[in-house]
Amino acid sequence: MTVPTELLPADLLQAARDGEPRAGGTDLMSRPAAGPHVDLTGLRDLPGMSGITWQPDGSVHIGALTTIADLARDARLRSAYPALALTAQALATPQIRAVATVGGNLLQRNRCRYYRNPAFTCHQNGGNSCPARTGDTLDAAVIDTGPCLAPHPSSLAMALLTYDASVQVHDRGPLPVAGLYGDGSDPSRDHLLDPGELVLAIHLPPPVAGERAAYHRATGRSEAEWPLVEAVARLVLDGTRISHVAVGAGGVARVPLRLDEVEKAVLAGEPFATAAALTAGRCTPAPGNAYKVTLLAGTVLEVLERAAGTSSS
Repeated sequence: MTVPTELLPADLLQAARDGEPRAGGTDLMSRPAAGPHVDLTGLRDLPGMSGITWQPDGSVHIGALTTIADLARDARLRSAYPALALTAQALATPQIRAVATVGGNLLQRNRCRYYRNPAFTCHQNGGNSCPARTGDTLDAAVIDTGPCLAPHPSSLAMALLTYDASVQVHDRGPLPVAGLYGDGSDPSRDHLLDPGELVLAIHLPPPVAGERAAYHRATGRSEAEWPLVEAVARLVLDGTRISHVAVGAGGVARVPLRLDEVEKAVLAGEPFATAAALTAGRCTPAPGNAYKVTLLAGTVLEVLERAAGTSSS
């Protein structure tokens, strides 16, 4: 199933090219760049872009304007895609989940304190440097992929990566979720869509029977905090043998990540702690965020153990 592009009025598409699309607005309205001088294009009333639709083969189609709350409370989705549902349930606050959209979560801008402070210029707002590299790196990416050290903020993208999900973008064919972000080497962009391009829907392949999943975020306080590190794990057990594993991580790089080295180690029968420790090989910490190396390994270990039912926490 796809969203018919004829449902998108030509004047709306042009307005999206000239200004900035607005769905729930939970990120947009908190940014200094989203002041009254920015032309906003409202998307919330577009037909055919919200809701969860199940396909005959068991796969699912999620409209980009579907709210995070709708994902979190859909019982069939929780059963079929628990890693996605658990991630959605943990986001922000109930008030934000009620208005924030799936598409908005995928395309939100980063939370770097330098980017969001109008007193600074950086790669993200027209400058040619990353102030975080010589400033406060406490929250910065610990997996360094390029000039910008701002971690990508989309938790849902991390979960969708583990399902090999794809997105429907206006005037394009299906695009893997990873294709929204590239390798993180472009310091000026949090995603790779051009002005006026809209994510219309997300498609997940048919679910895997018997999936077990866990999500965990490490934060500086217990409620409504952006994660310092987050991870999600999907496991399928054939008796005592793990036959399928997918692990994602967020808060640690310019793009959401799939941890292939962890997955391969788990499938090879390595202990979870050994597999989780492999994440350190990706890390090149800045002076202020070396703690994330240990925190990433610990968070990955936590979700693996929870998904397998071996965690004591």
